[in-house]
Amino acid sequence: MKAMKILVRVPNWLGDAVLAIPAIKDLHYNFSHDQIVIMGQPWAQDLYSPLGFISEFVSLGKINHLRDFFSFAQNLHQQQFELGLLLTNSFSSAFLFSLARIPQRWGYSQDGRRLLLTRAPSPPAGPVHQVEYYRQLLLALECRLSSDDSEVFSLPLPEDPRQRDALAEAFQLDKKKPWIIFHPGAAYGPAKRWPARHFAQLAELLAQKNAEIVLVGTQKEFALGAQISSLAPFPLKNLCGRTSLPQLIKLIQQAHLVVANDSGPLHLANLVRTPVVALFGPTDPRQTGPFRPPAQVLKKPAPCWPCWYRTCPFDHRCLTSITPEEVLASAEKFLN
Repeated sequence: MKAMKILVRVPNWLGDAVLAIPAIKDLHYNFSHDQIVIMGQPWAQDLYSPLGFISEFVSLGKINHLRDFFSFAQNLHQQQFELGLLLTNSFSSAFLFSLARIPQRWGYSQDGRRLLLTRAPSPPAGPVHQVEYYRQLLLALECRLSSDDSEVFSLPLPEDPRQRDALAEAFQLDKKKPWIIFHPGAAYGPAKRWPARHFAQLAELLAQKNAEIVLVGTQKEFALGAQISSLAPFPLKNLCGRTSLPQLIKLIQQAHLVVANDSGPLHLANLVRTPVVALFGPTDPRQTGPFRPPAQVLKKPAPCWPCWYRTCPFDHRCLTSITPEEVLASAEKFLN
């Protein structure tokens, strides 16, 4: 029997793309003899290639004009995909699959796109963790879930005893010290960011652990990393914008602890089983919190929670009231 070509549109945000991994494994479990092609942002290829069963990757690139959109759809049509699975909820993603004339188009009935899809179950009601949100789409489409729940949220990374040495040399880190990674940014917006001064104070409190404090993030977050380093009593290693995604994954894998806002690096840490202290403000950890241990979530009540604002219009108490001392207490559970 000829193998079917399946195109999977993955999320644009790193955190969501990480949380979609179990559903992609479930898809492979159901269509193990077919070709699974991933379509997403260019960096997504580095995230999903370790899975081992992805046959191709289609980069979205930039679509600046309507003619680019139609041209891209035509290119997809020429690749003769027989099934398209949408792990995104946008109208545009369903419209693209429809223009590409993919015969079977599956996805949640969201954003007014039901008529563009051949199978469009309703999304689950109530707060559901994002991992389960993606997996329940497959259940609703009468697919089976992978039987190995212990490994479904994981990334098969090779164990290389030289990896720590290579990273220490590449980024001038002390390989003899424990590495504690801070991710102070959040692409969603400043409402999800714990204050820079709090990160600096936490670094001072962690000095007694004789740890190497490493700041990670995108190039746009370099200035935030520099601000935190300037507020700390000693220089911190600011690697914002200096790591590729594979390097970031390896750094997190080698770290003793990750302290992060609700963001992609938080979920990367959870994926590779590095202990994480997760700082939550306007978003709901029942939906986007760490999926499994070892992890500790810190959040404070606020009358406006959850608000999902990108910028807080009030006093930002949901995050600012989490003290560095509280984060230290959570961190020590994993460091002692």
